[in-house]
Amino acid sequence: MPDDRSATTADPAPRHERGHEPRPEPVPELLVGLVLSPQIAGALPKDLAASLPGPLHERYPGVRWRVAAVTDRLVVPPADGLDLLEAARDRMLDEDWDLVVVLTDVPLKDGRSPVLTQLSPVHGVGLVAVPALGALHVGQKVRQTTVRVVGHLLGHDAEDADDADAQEELVRRARQRSEDLEDRPEDNAVQFTARVLGGNVRLLLGMIRANRPWTLVVRLSRTLALAAATGVLTLVASDLWLLAAAYGPWRLGLLGLLSIAAVTGALVVGARLWERPRRRAEREQVALFNLATAATVAIGVSVFYLAVFALSWLGALLLVDGDVFADVIGAPVGAVEYVKLAWLTATLATVGGALGAGLEDDDAVRAAAYTRSEP
Repeated sequence: MPDDRSATTADPAPRHERGHEPRPEPVPELLVGLVLSPQIAGALPKDLAASLPGPLHERYPGVRWRVAAVTDRLVVPPADGLDLLEAARDRMLDEDWDLVVVLTDVPLKDGRSPVLTQLSPVHGVGLVAVPALGALHVGQKVRQTTVRVVGHLLGHDAEDADDADAQEELVRRARQRSEDLEDRPEDNAVQFTARVLGGNVRLLLGMIRANRPWTLVVRLSRTLALAAATGVLTLVASDLWLLAAAYGPWRLGLLGLLSIAAVTGALVVGARLWERPRRRAEREQVALFNLATAATVAIGVSVFYLAVFALSWLGALLLVDGDVFADVIGAPVGAVEYVKLAWLTATLATVGGALGAGLEDDDAVRAAAYTRSEP
């Protein structure tokens, strides 16, 4: 358990009287938790929390920013970035923060490469490896990095800095993060999840985009290798040619959707990515996390399916002779038949990927599903 915990809350600039003019929407207020590792807390400015709302407002106007700072090592060493991320997520739920940034002395790595930050936009958690900032002007660098990480957690990238539409979208996401759904005790789990989805569509899309789901399977090497091997083995089977020629697009499409669902389910269930709220107040945050995680995995697997389809189509053109193909199916062969063969091959290969998903280390799956790193 953490040894040392102290808390400081910094409020933003004073709130001025705004008269009685009606406003279409209130200014959203976000509470950012700042967790300092005890090992580096002494090297950081004492007024760090108090100095952050100003730069945050300057970089992301339209949001009222508050920062609550605590000193907490979160996990007992040895620990890695994923351990810290999940512990910070628990602390954020306990404290009812909207986002959390952890300033840690733990080295962060992406594979074997050291990185400055690790982010989970789905969780709303960012980690900053303070030693990686160097020994000079540490306070200034920490402030700048923290402000940038907060923006990334809301789906705001550096290239969006001067984009008015991007700033407006960030404000909308901040508003949705800061607002709680009306509590209805009579709602069952499905009804509550549907209300969370309906009331947070833009926020969910922003979380998913910031999570970069298209990079998911690139980091799951065993799944990719097994699916590719399955595709090569099935592509040259003449029985597969007959099935591909006989199946129509509706059946092929349904089989493709089922294969994507199988891999998605294997990853989500196998790596325990689906959370359960520990108390009623956490229900909305946990529902958002579950929806965003499931969507991230499903989009990543869909990108994987399309990649396998493209490889299967190229393999079919190279390995399957047109005359032999025509003799086997007893009909002329054209581009449509090769596409259908690649389609069915990709489906079977993706089902093989579901088996490969079971071979992946749980930590590797979780890291691939909801973290990203920056040097």
